[in-house]
Amino acid sequence: MNPSLHQFIVDYGLWAVLGGTFLEGESVVVFAGFLAHQHLMHLPYVMLCAFAGSFIADQLLFFLGRRYRDHRFVRRIREKPAFEKALAAVDRYPHGFILSLRFLYGLRTVGPVALGMSRVPPLRFLVLNAIAAAIWAVCFSLVGYAFGQTIETLLGRLHGVETKLAVAVAIGVVIGLAYHLISRRRMRR
Repeated sequence: MNPSLHQFIVDYGLWAVLGGTFLEGESVVVFAGFLAHQHLMHLPYVMLCAFAGSFIADQLLFFLGRRYRDHRFVRRIREKPAFEKALAAVDRYPHGFILSLRFLYGLRTVGPVALGMSRVPPLRFLVLNAIAAAIWAVCFSLVGYAFGQTIETLLGRLHGVETKLAVAVAIGVVIGLAYHLISRRRMRR
């Protein structure tokens, strides 16, 4: 095992989870869940960082939509095709939309901005966003952790941090692609 790479993951892995979930995140969280199974990270901390990054990002995007409707960043988001779908969903099912937002492909950025421009009260969004972020963080962390268990059952205990990372990256890519393809298929319907 490469001690410097191991120490790098221990020192900066949770920061990577926080940053990765702030920007997007399913594959980052699954990857981190796998590394938690391999004892390179602690699963509860992975879940906490995934929650924090996702929650903070959506709160900021909600605030941007609420406060800066005419800013060029918000205007660019409003021009995306998914924005009108997000607004329609917010109007029909505001609570359900907030709770399911993270699980709907293509709405991660436009959804919170649309919610910020809607009539949803900020406190209601904050509470429902926290619930949704917690569910999302736990689910995707556990998927990675479960895949770690499955891989260990199939291949035996993995040795060496490089081997663990290679397997984790492969799993993350496969899960990310599967999630992307399933979500695209759902969006077409």
